[in-house]
Amino acid sequence: MKRIAVFGKPASGKSTFSKQLAEQCGVQLYAMDAILYQANGEEIDSETYKQTHNEILSSESWLIEGFAPFTALGSFYQRLDAADTLIYIDLPYIICYWLVAKRLLKGLFKTPEGWPKGASVFKGSIASYKTLKLCPKFWNQQFLQKLEAQSANKPLYVVRSLRELDKLMDRLT
Repeated sequence: MKRIAVFGKPASGKSTFSKQLAEQCGVQLYAMDAILYQANGEEIDSETYKQTHNEILSSESWLIEGFAPFTALGSFYQRLDAADTLIYIDLPYIICYWLVAKRLLKGLFKTPEGWPKGASVFKGSIASYKTLKLCPKFWNQQFLQKLEAQSANKPLYVVRSLRELDKLMDRLT
């Protein structure tokens, strides 16, 4: 595994899982939040994003975690094509909603690890809730079928529980 794409709904454990996997595999970790947002929490312009994204994809090894379905959908599929391993974290919605709430409550006392510097945890949590509400339009059976077809020649891991996520880490490392 040299080029890994980890993606799924907000607050599904992508960042925590990806950090550990990147360390274990010895690849550079790139968080979509860090690619898409400036230090003050504002979104970068699309040309800068595309250039940065393409530079990462052209490098020898990487792990890109995250998903920006409504701002960078084309690059998402580009990333899936370039990856040699796909990890889709598809936790139930109720778990994701709970994990957003948990992150928000913890964020009142300490900025979550990997959170973009200067970005508001409150505003980010509201954005996560809004994104979760829209997710069924994207994360659905049609998407899964397209993903399975796209991954015909590479490993695809679909994780549907936090326990499965822990087991996958053990299996991959």
